[in-house]
Amino acid sequence: MAKTNGEYDSLIEETGEQSDQKIDVPSELPVLMLRDIVVFPYMVVPLFVGREKSMKAIDEALSRNRMILLVSQKKMEVEEPKREDIYPLGTVALIMRMLKLPDGRVRVLAQGLIRARIDELIEDQPYYSAKISVVEEPEEIDMTIEVEALIRNVREGLDKAASLG
Repeated sequence: MAKTNGEYDSLIEETGEQSDQKIDVPSELPVLMLRDIVVFPYMVVPLFVGREKSMKAIDEALSRNRMILLVSQKKMEVEEPKREDIYPLGTVALIMRMLKLPDGRVRVLAQGLIRARIDELIEDQPYYSAKISVVEEPEEIDMTIEVEALIRNVREGLDKAASLG
């Protein structure tokens, strides 16, 4: 059995509600490097994939547990990214659907689950993979008077900006 980083209950059901389902996050996952998007936990995004290594990473994720690490590239024009070409933090995502397109590309619908840090990028396989550690999200913020005042100020500022058009 693969080593895991723990269990997390961050899966959103089709109703849009967060489920109580526990998810084991493996300590090593295939990596999909993204050129023009940053994916955060709870986001559901369509991704169009054309690079050979990326398509093999998706195939590997689908043959395992449907989980993949989504990491953004620093520069879009880099075709074969190395460790220094990507950001150190990414998002573990669940591949919800995959569709092979007539032009050879793949369309994937993925849902971000939890943030993760790349401890080691493994480049010597037919696809990129990484040893990862989960980034713990802070617990709920204490709603002090100061925090409530800040929230109220932000809301008022947004209302004002929205009314300006």
